[in-house]
Amino acid sequence: MRVSRWVLLAGVIGIVAAVAVAGSLGASKAPAAAKTTFKAALVSDVAGFNDNGFNKNQLKGLKIAATKVGGQAIPLVSHSSSDYQPNYNIAVHDGANIIVAAGFLLADTMKTYAQQYPNIKFAITDDSVGDPALGGFSNEEGITYATQEGGCLVGVLAAEMAKKMGKKVIGVAGGLKIPPVDSYIAGFKYCAAKAVKGTKTLIQYSGSFTDESKCATIAQNEINKGAEVVFQVAGLCGDGALKEASKLGKWGIGVDADEYGVAKRILTSALKKTDVGVEKAVEGAANGKFKGNKDLLLNLKNNGVGVGKISPKVPKSWITLMNSYKAKIIKGTLKPPAVLK
Repeated sequence: MRVSRWVLLAGVIGIVAAVAVAGSLGASKAPAAAKTTFKAALVSDVAGFNDNGFNKNQLKGLKIAATKVGGQAIPLVSHSSSDYQPNYNIAVHDGANIIVAAGFLLADTMKTYAQQYPNIKFAITDDSVGDPALGGFSNEEGITYATQEGGCLVGVLAAEMAKKMGKKVIGVAGGLKIPPVDSYIAGFKYCAAKAVKGTKTLIQYSGSFTDESKCATIAQNEINKGAEVVFQVAGLCGDGALKEASKLGKWGIGVDADEYGVAKRILTSALKKTDVGVEKAVEGAANGKFKGNKDLLLNLKNNGVGVGKISPKVPKSWITLMNSYKAKIIKGTLKPPAVLK
């Protein structure tokens, strides 16, 4: 358009001048195109980003990764499952290069969008690409955690504490009965019985990750049946179990994040470092190392799961015992089950 205007305004002389200018420009280096900002979206599950652990830590990982790669973080909160699809629509509309689902419950939604948008990368916390619900597409990546390993370690401490308090009974307040919850419980139950023979594990599910009153009721029920320690695997709901156990003079064990400050009598917490998982997935996508149709696995060996702050009431001998279990798991000579039986 610029040359045609010169033709109209200056005639033949202008054409010659324009050609000369074009020739001189062609001899110089063309200006570099502006770098496109990498965009990473994270869609929370129904607990949102204020759940003190699972979702909150993923948001932390998203922000860290975005800073590292010089990109933009797009956090999208879900207040109910009906928000999943609209949030994915927003992420796609905003030009996200990768969309991370904050949990197992978003699998169906992720599958729909992964199939519809093959040029966008998708990752999901707490689910494997082997899950038929995901479809097995090349633009999907699972972010998985060997939570049975962390569950095992806190199970050792729970069993020792229950024995000390006079009853070999421990409890679990679960959220929904889904694989990411049951893997924690499977390791917890297995290693508790292995550390202290005859330890009994009571298990109940609240059906919620948000309603503290439901998990408080579970804690009451299990303590009435003899539980000396209650392990919560229910997010915000489970905090109600920790508070109730403390109120009743028993011990609680937190989940996902370090929940030492949630109540007065917290034995320890089983950590799932969801921030690290999201960080690795986003960095991989930004740096051309996205593992299409494969899983990232975080475990004790690579510090993806672990144990939080331990109460000073715990004897050093128990910690030594727990660490011996950890060493065996890392070595491969002890393999806590991931499936609850």
